[in-house]
Order: sequence, then structure tokens, then C-alpha cells
Amino acid sequence: QVQLVESGGGLVQAGGSLRLSCVASGRTFSSYDMGWFRQAPGKEREFVAAIRWTGVRVYYADSVKGRFAISRDNAKNTVYLQLNSLKPEDTAVYSCAAGSRVTGPSQTPSGYDYWGPGTQVTVSS
Repeated sequence: QVQLVESGGGLVQAGGSLRLSCVASGRTFSSYDMGWFRQAPGKEREFVAAIRWTGVRVYYADSVKGRFAISRDNAKNTVYLQLNSLKPEDTAVYSCAAGSRVTGPSQTPSGYDYWGPGTQVTVSS
């Protein structure tokens, strides 16, 4: 089992920044690929970013490419998501997830085995 807890969400004006953190406990964090997803009210959960367990490969949704950055610190069992140049349409609950697939980090929720409860990000215009 892996337990995940996100933090760092909040209310920010458009153009602002936030840094989300996801701390893992339980089984070996460093062996898991990690992903960030978000879900806005009335919408399906969507992929935001993912990082390979090695930290070498990263992946982004087109909607956040160039604005968000994912990173991890395996010594701290933590994955981060830096959110820059935020827009009102980035408003959502952001959740981190852990998975281990031979094909690498998935961009679909079914590719992950463990999920955190999420943290709310609200961007005002």
C-alpha cells in the first residue's frame, strides 16, 4: 500500500503561481511513476503531468505545457507540481497518483493504483 497526501492548493489570482506537494508513505516511493490529475466541477478527471520513477522522463498535457513543471525528490518521498501563469480554467481539485506500469507513466487514471484525496486550486480572474 502507498498512502498519498497532497498540499499547497489555495486561492490565487490569474497569472499567479502555486506549488503543490504530494508526500507518499508506505511502500517504496522511488519505484513508482507519479502522476498529477485534476477534476473541475461537472467535468471528467483529466491528466496534467507525470514523471517516471527515475525522474528522467516527464510528460505534460498540452493545456499546461510551458506553464506547469513536475519534479520529484525520492529522498523525501515527495512529488511536486509547480503551477505558473495560472488561468481561471486551471481551477480544479488536483490529485496525485502512483502507478507502476511496464510501459511507463500513464496519461489515464486507470494506469495508477494509488490516489491522494486531492487539494483545491482556485484561480480568480
